[in-house]
Amino acid sequence: MSKKEQVEKHEFQTEVRELLQLMIHSLYSNPEIFVRELISNAADALDKVRFESISNPDLLKDNSELRIDVQVDEDKKQVVIEDTGIGMNHQDLMENLGTIARSGTKHFLKNLSGDAKKDVNLIGQFGVGFYSVFMVAAKVEVITRKAGESEAWAWTSEGTGEFSISSTEKDGRGTRIVVHLKDDDDSKEFASSWRVRSIIQKYSEFVTHPIYLETIEKPEEKSAEEDKKDDDVVDVPAGPERLNEKPALWRRNPNEVEAEQYQEFYSNVSGDYSGSPAATYSHSHIEGINEYWSLIYVPSKAPFGIFHSDRSHGLKLYVKRVFIMDDCKDLLPPWLRFVRGVIDSEDLPLNVSREILQNNRIINNIKNHVTKKTLESLQSLADDKPEEYAEFWKELGSILKEGFHMNWEWLDELKSLLRFNSTVVGTDKLTSLKDYVSRMRDEQKDIYYITGENLTTLEASPHLEAFKAKGFEVLYMADPIDEFMMGGLQDFEGKSFKDISRGDIALEKTAEEEASEKESQNEYSELCAALQKALDEDIETVRVTTRLKDSACVLTNKEDAMSAHMERLMTQMGQNNMPKSKRILEINPNHAINKKLLEKVKAKEDLGDWPTVLMGQALLAEGSPLPNPGLYVQAVTKLLS
Repeated sequence: MSKKEQVEKHEFQTEVRELLQLMIHSLYSNPEIFVRELISNAADALDKVRFESISNPDLLKDNSELRIDVQVDEDKKQVVIEDTGIGMNHQDLMENLGTIARSGTKHFLKNLSGDAKKDVNLIGQFGVGFYSVFMVAAKVEVITRKAGESEAWAWTSEGTGEFSISSTEKDGRGTRIVVHLKDDDDSKEFASSWRVRSIIQKYSEFVTHPIYLETIEKPEEKSAEEDKKDDDVVDVPAGPERLNEKPALWRRNPNEVEAEQYQEFYSNVSGDYSGSPAATYSHSHIEGINEYWSLIYVPSKAPFGIFHSDRSHGLKLYVKRVFIMDDCKDLLPPWLRFVRGVIDSEDLPLNVSREILQNNRIINNIKNHVTKKTLESLQSLADDKPEEYAEFWKELGSILKEGFHMNWEWLDELKSLLRFNSTVVGTDKLTSLKDYVSRMRDEQKDIYYITGENLTTLEASPHLEAFKAKGFEVLYMADPIDEFMMGGLQDFEGKSFKDISRGDIALEKTAEEEASEKESQNEYSELCAALQKALDEDIETVRVTTRLKDSACVLTNKEDAMSAHMERLMTQMGQNNMPKSKRILEINPNHAINKKLLEKVKAKEDLGDWPTVLMGQALLAEGSPLPNPGLYVQAVTKLLS
């Protein structure tokens, strides 16, 4: 046989056929990955020849364009990926394709150092990406010719543990990979140009080198007579289509990018084409031990389904411009899951299939950087455009509040971003904690707040009466997350937070007020005892209070007890077996009802339905459900009649 006809048969040098089968069937979770891997290998080959041509210009003497061509033949069920890169000779094929997990890219990088290594943008590192093709391929042919050499070679394998190498013919340098798809439904779907186009645009849209797609159209069905006339006609490929014309915006200098370009890219990266712009964004490039780019956006409108904590995150992860994964949870804390954007790393370690991040210091550095940049962007928005920040807060503030749970690193930044309605700014405007503290009375020691179902209920709460009378501002917390947030929000600028529905609120009383309260407590001791006896099942104690001005009574909790609002929330979440704490009933000694009841007690008269009515009023005023609405209605009816 002539040299051109000689075919060498080899077994993979690992000598473990099971290993190849494991890689084909278990390493990758999605068959479409094979397109990404082959495109990435082609891009590496182009980078290699471009780099080596610096010292050896003859490698590019044929003047062929550095490009990647993809061809889909739907009739033959073939996918062809060809590049004009460095190519391979016989030795390269044996070492790179004949040995599983030996990366030509990794070997190439080992021979570089210093700036030379930094200047080369190579993707492959494990030497197993090529074998992903056997998830869908019945046979793979690799026709390749190394730059600067005249001889071409063909490598062929069916992925069963053997491969063959033979000499062949090929015009020009580079590598052409012909994928013969298996005859099953899962594999045949890749014989669709639409399917291959979507994969390339998903994973390789921002690869530096141009990628062209060409489709071999199926011949039209013709009559026998027409078929005879067209015997000499062959399938004509449609014109090649450039698939990656968009530049990687995040890799550009921020000074060269217009605001309109940022907002246009936001629509693409977020999938939000409603016309709503991003509230703010941050674009940065970090160099040093690790190098990466970040372009992150904060939406102005809440993304669909974002209020579920297990909802997908919004960051897209790229490594050297190649898309790796959507919804990358490892690069952002859950309380910033509304952030959209791109992270592109030069040296981020992945697992061997490039589908799972390896948890290490680089990931933590990127996560800290992205978190810091997001919080800085939000703070700038709050400082420079408070009205726009207020709109953002109404949309997504409740998610940001989740950051106070099991997080001690970013609490100061989050505290500055908090916004609340209050007794001073009302329910239409918002206040920051900084502004609240600036308005505190000289004698005020704590930051006061109240939680409840909604703003309407809070505005009418009897708990506020004394605070309003003294001019003490109270923050409204009507968001369900607020109760959980307060577990991590203990203080601000040295001021502690005080729930006005819990404990004995001192309200910075004067000596006269304290003396008056003590006198009233003694005067109403018999009434308190009578009410305590009537309501003993639900009430721990009854006492006189100065916190009320217009209402007859109010329910409070012990300092260390769960608030009534939290109890309602837990019940709504199905936690019905939690023991309920007994409440404290506080009565207003200056209210006409209590004065009348005191007269009844002193006259040894029965209080009748009044304890039930007082308890019901207190429950309704705080937004709690009545345990027995019918009994309450009967009691009110008797008193009215």
